[in-house]
Amino acid sequence: GRHMIDAGWGRIVNISSISAVGDAGRVGYASAKAGLIGFTKTLALELGPRGITANAIAPRFVVSDMTRASARRLGLDFADFQRNAAQSIPVRRVGRPGDIAHTASYLVSPDAGFVSGQVLYVAGGPVD
Repeated sequence: GRHMIDAGWGRIVNISSISAVGDAGRVGYASAKAGLIGFTKTLALELGPRGITANAIAPRFVVSDMTRASARRLGLDFADFQRNAAQSIPVRRVGRPGDIAHTASYLVSPDAGFVSGQVLYVAGGPVD
């Protein structure tokens, strides 16, 4: 934080989740991810005058250790778990780590200087 303020330029990208809009059975996780969005928007307001942007990425299902553990916890084969998840995603596939990395790469770039306080849903379709 202090280094960005001293430099008069910086980028903050937080990772939230579509769970922030509500996720039955995961009240703690959903609350934490929703809180992160409020935190991000407040940082954007407070740090914008100092040349620092703050945004959040909110993914849907992304292939990761976390989603692999979810499949295991549910007693499901991970490939089947992904295929089932993809059926409810408009683009008919699950997210990959690169989808999130490329989004973050844009948000930290100099070209994203007019994008701040936003939640970018990297979700393969609209999020309610």
